[in-house]
Amino acid sequence: MKILVVEDEQKIARYIKKGLEFSAHVVDVAYDGLTGYEMASAESYDVIVLDRMLPELSGMEVCLRLRKEKNVTPILLLTAKSLLDDKVAGLDAGADDYLTKPFEFAELVARINALGRRPRTIRPKLLQAGTLELSTHTSMATRAGKKLQLSKKEFALLEFLLKNANQVFTKEQLAERVWEYDSDVLGNTVQVYIGYLRAKIDTQFPTEKALIRTVRGFGYTVRST
Repeated sequence: MKILVVEDEQKIARYIKKGLEFSAHVVDVAYDGLTGYEMASAESYDVIVLDRMLPELSGMEVCLRLRKEKNVTPILLLTAKSLLDDKVAGLDAGADDYLTKPFEFAELVARINALGRRPRTIRPKLLQAGTLELSTHTSMATRAGKKLQLSKKEFALLEFLLKNANQVFTKEQLAERVWEYDSDVLGNTVQVYIGYLRAKIDTQFPTEKALIRTVRGFGYTVRST
């Protein structure tokens, strides 16, 4: 998943980012509410982790603005306030869930995963195309029953392509969706990673149908049929 973390305590933000990236997620970070709001408006995220108390704009105001603009990205609100009225206020502002600080990282991950599975559209744990299977739960991919050795970025790229199977994406669109917001990824980098994936899921399986397709002049896609 691609996740936006909006947290002004930089030590906590780095801790969350590092932990989520270890689980093969793509993570962008903002340290104030205004920047977080602008990033959430400009990019497409699977989940937003949002601190309640932020400089520039509060987490509550970010929630209200995003929901007013019909942005339905699931929001997990982090709050140091444990009073029921504060939690209700956060949910009323548009948050989907809340977690009180201090928290256990395992609980944070579980809540993020639960929000990521909620429909806007249902997000299956097992993604498939032909004999290729990718588990978003275990971060494992196999083809024809054989485990694939994928880097975290290769896994994230393949996950995105499988979730959007049969849709064609340019190199620029893939860079925006799979790499971090401020990473300045070049189109050639995307092309290189497509090559890595093609070697691992297609070239290694010459008797299987090739899944990654180049649509000349447009971009790349994974064919599910």
